[in-house]
Amino acid sequence: MNPGGPGSPQRSLKGRALQWLAQREHSRSELRRKLLRHAQKVANGDDGPDAAGVDALLDWLEAHRYLSQERFAESRVHARAARYGNLRIRQELAQHQVALSPAAEQGLKDSELARARSVWARRFDAAATTPNERARQARFLTGRGFSAEVVRRVLREAATMPSGDDSEPGSH
Repeated sequence: MNPGGPGSPQRSLKGRALQWLAQREHSRSELRRKLLRHAQKVANGDDGPDAAGVDALLDWLEAHRYLSQERFAESRVHARAARYGNLRIRQELAQHQVALSPAAEQGLKDSELARARSVWARRFDAAATTPNERARQARFLTGRGFSAEVVRRVLREAATMPSGDDSEPGSH
């Protein structure tokens, strides 16, 4: 940590913020929470973290394009799309107080069925043969954030696949 002196906690916060942003994209709310926690440790029992100073630093980071909500959303979608459905991705972004652009939203919507098929194929060897197994597969896909309609379509396609077919549902 930087030794005491005028402005050293602010420089420390800025350096910490840039270090975190160099590692991966962060949402403004996530970075604010981390910076406030760090500022509190640096303050060591003084008046506590300076929320106004942290907000000013976040404004500076956004103005200089080090921090971008759009880049964060794109990064999170890219990291999560292969494993999760639209509902889960939207919920995670909402926790970070970030919304998808209309184009990204449409892209996710257009690819949800194919992503659900892929997730189903990685997890299950064969289509459900009993109602309990079908319910288990549906719960799995629903828990991953896929919509009920997409889950129904994937399970219906899986049930109509010829047995012994190693391809994903709907890819024949």
